[in-house]
Amino acid sequence: MPEQKLHPQAQQVCDLIVASGRPPIETLTPPQARQAYLASRAILQPEAEAVAEVLPLSATGPHGPIPLRYYRGNGVDKGRPQPALVYFHGGGWVIGDLESHDQVCRAVANAIPAIVVAVDYRLAPEHKFPAAVEDAIAATRWIADNAERHGIDAGRLAVAGDSAGGNLAAVVALDARDHGGPRLVHQVLIYPGTDMRMGWPSLERHAQQLPLTRAGMQWFVGHYLCNDADKLDWRASPLMAASLASLPPALIITAGFDPLCDEGEAYAEALRKAKVAVELARFEGQIHGFLNMGRIIADAGRAVATVAAALRGSFKLA
Repeated sequence: MPEQKLHPQAQQVCDLIVASGRPPIETLTPPQARQAYLASRAILQPEAEAVAEVLPLSATGPHGPIPLRYYRGNGVDKGRPQPALVYFHGGGWVIGDLESHDQVCRAVANAIPAIVVAVDYRLAPEHKFPAAVEDAIAATRWIADNAERHGIDAGRLAVAGDSAGGNLAAVVALDARDHGGPRLVHQVLIYPGTDMRMGWPSLERHAQQLPLTRAGMQWFVGHYLCNDADKLDWRASPLMAASLASLPPALIITAGFDPLCDEGEAYAEALRKAKVAVELARFEGQIHGFLNMGRIIADAGRAVATVAAALRGSFKLA
């Protein structure tokens, strides 16, 4: 197998990060890291697409309201219940919010087309594990329970997320299977973290690969988890779940130059062994986080199209 090469557009992003003089994330405080992440939006993200409707919503959570943002894609009929995707943003459970992934959610809502509901779960270290998990589960249940009044078909509900959000989407699917729903028709896991033990070869192979280095991943996990025992909890490491049987079909997207590549692909293989339908889409020359870099990385658009195609099938949209 020929040695893969970093995509020139991915290299361009890495060069921009170096040229910006941005300190390594592990040297920053969480508030500084959040500010740096949002500052990168103007450089890396394309203009946000117009959608038919955007609404603020609020789910009932275990520790107070959970802010949501509802997107109705262009061409989505408001007169009858429509399929919906519950989306969990990435950012290592420490950074990211509704704004950081607004552009992605709009693009996905239009590409399917369907409703997308983004979840603003609590972040670490202010709210450590399992706070994000609790919010993700509660928000998904609330969306299902209140589907009718928001024009959502509760029988066509899916979950998705990138990075930490992919981790949360996987965990929500496991919880829904084990606790009586809601019934999910698909799970979309975009370069997900699935194993907090951090022992996979890609973490070594791409230890210094921007934008997510091994040291950066250790920083995120250190802020998110309470102790080493949490690494073995399936709610943090879904690869540790006792069984992956009877889960909804999955699309798993990985990036060839991502430290998390191997654990994402290991999760795909584990799902296959459990007789779950899986599509694995590996973007060979890409880096972690490329979905949010569509101003420079054209593969971001291809990833959105891949997500939309998978969901159109499960949503029965032809």
